[in-house]
Amino acid sequence: MSPSDPATRSEAQPYDAVVVGAGFGGLRMLHELRGLGLRTLVVDEAEDVGGTWHWNRYPGCRTDSESWYYCYSFSPELEKEWQWSERFPAQAEVAEYLRFVADRLDMRRDIRFGTRVEAAEFDDDANLWRLRTDAGDEITATYYVAAQGILSAPYLPDFPGIDTFDGEVLFTPRWPHDRELDFAGKRVAIVGTGATGVQLVPVVSRTADHVTVFQRTPTYVVPSRNHVLEDVQRIELDRDRDAMWKRTELHPMALPYPPSAGRLGVDLTDEERRRALDAGWERGTFRFMFEMFDDMMTDPEINKVVADFVRDKIRSIVTDPETAELLCPDDHGVGSKRPPLGQHYYEAYNRDNVDLVSVKKTPITEITPRGVKVGDVEHEVDVIIFATGFDAVTGGFTRVDVRGRSGASLAERWADGPETLLAMAVDDFPNFFMILGPQGPYAILTVVIEHTAQWIGQAIAAAREAGTDRIEARPDAVAGWNQEVLDAVAPTMAVRGSESWLFGANIPGKARVVQQYFGGFHKWLSRIREESAAGFPHFTRSTSPGAAAADGQRRAS
Repeated sequence: MSPSDPATRSEAQPYDAVVVGAGFGGLRMLHELRGLGLRTLVVDEAEDVGGTWHWNRYPGCRTDSESWYYCYSFSPELEKEWQWSERFPAQAEVAEYLRFVADRLDMRRDIRFGTRVEAAEFDDDANLWRLRTDAGDEITATYYVAAQGILSAPYLPDFPGIDTFDGEVLFTPRWPHDRELDFAGKRVAIVGTGATGVQLVPVVSRTADHVTVFQRTPTYVVPSRNHVLEDVQRIELDRDRDAMWKRTELHPMALPYPPSAGRLGVDLTDEERRRALDAGWERGTFRFMFEMFDDMMTDPEINKVVADFVRDKIRSIVTDPETAELLCPDDHGVGSKRPPLGQHYYEAYNRDNVDLVSVKKTPITEITPRGVKVGDVEHEVDVIIFATGFDAVTGGFTRVDVRGRSGASLAERWADGPETLLAMAVDDFPNFFMILGPQGPYAILTVVIEHTAQWIGQAIAAAREAGTDRIEARPDAVAGWNQEVLDAVAPTMAVRGSESWLFGANIPGKARVVQQYFGGFHKWLSRIREESAAGFPHFTRSTSPGAAAADGQRRAS
């Protein structure tokens, strides 16, 4: 190894910037900081790039966003060189794409793998972030960018008796990497029916002897209509590339599709609404949820029309009436929770080897040596797969002990709910930025990442051009954005799904506060562009005491 390799470099010399996380966000941020000429180090606890797409390798794992915009847009060369095989690529292909980007742009020389950051503290006198790793090493840098993402802190409920189970326990966010799993001849329990469970059930049930699905809250699963991409479609997509990215900037969800042209469900007849819903169901994907009627998320009656339509679809697909009713959501509206895309999910319950157990009224009592106990009923299984999700949005940031200028931790600061400036900065935490931080737009994450990385780069560049080495969000600006986030969600159907991870409801003791901005990606993008064009008025810029003293010495000499 050379002396400049991140694995051997002396930690006595501070980096200009350190980025934690080597997934979509971390790699994009590294590219941006390199462009500014900053000496940057990326650290990640995994052994390779990928982030979420490195760890989540469970059967059926794939994107719920179409491949042609679930990628980077900053490089036309990368877009031309990489060819996706499917409309919704599987985990292995997404991970391979990120490895391709890292290799093509020679990023690995600035990445240290196998390193977990446990704490980060701002040294006010030195104007440095001091990061402590799991090996006890210290990494110092002027700028600290947290790029762990919104789904990087796995959550496993504390089920009594989980350590007594005689069979195999699997956890989807930490799926085994060292061996292939075979469920043939085995009785498998799947606990959880969020997006991960929806992908797992159809795949595992094809080979397992029996699958028992434990469902707390049913959700509205829309067909993905996945298919292999043909050359003629790739040609069409390439021709439309620039216009596609422009369309994402105008869409509330950052989708590359035109909005519904002002179509309101309330203005249509029952027959017209039905025709629109039938056409939307055939298209599938997020287009059904977010491009049906402009008033679906604000008018409860129109939302009920869409919800009833999906419930009727479930009843028409699932042959057992009792199972069908268990799969029909009845306590929240369409879109109030992130909607999973399914590939024959409901059809899987027509298989003789699949059973559904509701644990909403009667929860899981304990895990026994032989299986899963619900109330007084024990379900004997050989394998338990926990698809119980994440401490989403904030968890990846607060599980690192991040302490700002006053010494208070980020976790303490967000105890009653997160507060940020446009999801990227926090007052009292100088030179600290976040990729996909709390209170960011509820939208397609790869598109959000592109604009976030650019904006952070612009903020740092503006500070350096002004001759300052410290930039910090103003408290009044943070409070103002927090109020905008609360105001944006209030009139929407999202508040009716406040038992979801979008409100932190899946984590015991976590504040029940909206964690993302529901005002629309296009509005958030307009705000950050205004901020940049105005010279970042919602930040304070200053020269640190050490830099000021050094400058004084230079002037004196």
